[in-house]
Parts: sequence; C-alpha cells; structure tokens
Amino acid sequence: MALHLVQSEVGSVQQLAQTLVRAREQIQACPICGSLTEQTPCGICADSRRDGGLICLVERPVDIITIEKSGTFHGKYHVLGGKISPLNGVEPEDLRIAELERRLNEEPIKEIVIALGTDVEGDATSNYLAKRLARPGLRVTRIAHGLPAGSGLEFADELTLTHAMAGRRVMD
Repeated sequence: MALHLVQSEVGSVQQLAQTLVRAREQIQACPICGSLTEQTPCGICADSRRDGGLICLVERPVDIITIEKSGTFHGKYHVLGGKISPLNGVEPEDLRIAELERRLNEEPIKEIVIALGTDVEGDATSNYLAKRLARPGLRVTRIAHGLPAGSGLEFADELTLTHAMAGRRVMD
C-alpha cells in the first residue's frame, strides 16, 4: 500500500488522506450497541421494525456486517469489544458486559444470541456470559457450531452463518 501511495499523484493521496481523517472524525461507537456509526443511535438500534426482544452478542463491530450479509437475523446487536483472555490480560470488566446488563434492565430483551467464535476464548466467554446473564424470562442461546473451529465470523460464508444462526441452542 505504501509503495502504491508513493507512486500515486499527490492530489489523489491528499484526497485519500482527507477522506480517512474525515471518516475517523465522523464515525463513532453507537452508545447503545457499540457498533460503528455516523449517527446516534446507529441505524439498527433506531430501526423500530427490528425485534427489540432479540439481541445478538458479537465480539467486534465488523461481525455485525457479516451477520447482516446473511439476512437471517432481524433483532438488534450488542458489541462485546473482545473475548475474555486472561493470558492477554482481558478480564470480564474490560468488556462491554455492564452495558449489556444495563440494557437487560432497560429494554424488553427476551433472548440473547451469543455469536462468538468457537476458539478457546470464545467458548470460555460464551460459558461465562451464559452463567452471568442467566435470569428468569431470558433465554441465552449460542449460534450452532457450523463455523470453522478456531476462527471468527469474518471467515464464514453466508450459508454457513445462516445454518449456524438457525441451529442456535440454549446454553446451560
């Protein structure tokens, strides 16, 4: 990329730089779900046609794009901001779990679909959340393991993600 930029016209590089700076200034985290957006709240949180009782919990904002491409989920989202990983110094309090619990108290959420990868950290985080979020009237499910083991959502095609979403199960 650097070589391409050095060989490009100065005007093109300046335009790209201005666009990048403008994007960085205008794009922010949605105060409700944590997705990246130019408006507050984001378009998904503001969409009254979506099922507000159904929340899909993802690791990163880019995971929302992946799930939306499949066209199989019509609820709202919550971005966790990572996975529990004691070896990397990531503890539960480093994630957006408190914000999710606040949403559970304020919104009529009936089901949380955990859509984290199937690696060790994803499994550990999913199990931790299933226990922490358990309460009467709330169903905590996890997408089916149709995703490749040890990988994230960005590597799944739409069909695999569709089957994984359809085969989600209640976590004990």
